[in-house]
Amino acid sequence: MSPVSSRPVSAAVLDAAIAWQLCLDCGNGSEIEQAEFSKWYGASEEHARAWLQLGMLDHRFSSATAPARNALLKARNGVQQVRKIGGGLASIALVFGLTLFVGKDFLPVDYWMADHRTATGEQRQLHLADGTLLNLNTHSAVDVRFDQTTRRIILQEGEIMVQTGHGDPRPFIVQTRDGSLRALGTRFLVRREDDGTRLSVLQSRVAAHPENSVDEIIYNEGQQVLMHRDHLGQMLAVNAGADAWTRGMLVLDNVRLGDMVRELNRYHRGHLGVDPDVADLRISGSFALNNVKLALNSLLPALPVQIEQHTPWWVTVSARPGKN
Repeated sequence: MSPVSSRPVSAAVLDAAIAWQLCLDCGNGSEIEQAEFSKWYGASEEHARAWLQLGMLDHRFSSATAPARNALLKARNGVQQVRKIGGGLASIALVFGLTLFVGKDFLPVDYWMADHRTATGEQRQLHLADGTLLNLNTHSAVDVRFDQTTRRIILQEGEIMVQTGHGDPRPFIVQTRDGSLRALGTRFLVRREDDGTRLSVLQSRVAAHPENSVDEIIYNEGQQVLMHRDHLGQMLAVNAGADAWTRGMLVLDNVRLGDMVRELNRYHRGHLGVDPDVADLRISGSFALNNVKLALNSLLPALPVQIEQHTPWWVTVSARPGKN
């Protein structure tokens, strides 16, 4: 395998590739579906790389006798039935196999093996033993590691809101692949992104320490930063409505349509895209996260767009015919 084809792919692209493989493996893909797949495949090098890695995974399992191969083959053979119950088994088999294949820099298995996790579109609230309130956003996973000296949350995937409990002298740490965040009596958001970990301080203060740096910087209420493994990015103001997801809402103020669709895609099983011709349109408002279809349909009276849905997994926001 070449260095290019072995590079990790993002979770969103992996999900889309798996969805397309499930769709096309049914053997009854329409010409529209085939055309949409070709469009997706050619849209970026990462899409092609994800598809190549799935193909290599098939080849690797074809000569293997491990239980993972049997699970994958059963999922493929029963894909029609699996789709009726949400595609969970097939997705798990494919994701687990791809995890073993692409290496340590991209490990979906950490998501599946986490102490607590949410599915795509699901949110959950946890009450920890020390009184801390922990909210998990869509497709998120955490491990809880409390001992005699430290309270530690390991964010494996997704986004959390932390409201720390009071009266416990042990330091409270949120750990990610990019570094650690030490709470100083506070409420804050932590979100794993492709290029770092985003901290948004909603109340009090948080100290951020990148994994490969000696620097530790304290951020105050209303400040956010993207933490990389070797440095901290520019300090910015927390976005309005940053924690609205904990109330099941997406709150936007003059945001690009492309950015809105990308955010909604986190709550959608499959691929949710936007045509470049309309991606720069601006939108404001509040949208319910538990009904992505309703959120998209609410765009129709306000913007010159239409919603194209060719499969349950593939939805595109495009320009309305005859509109500029």
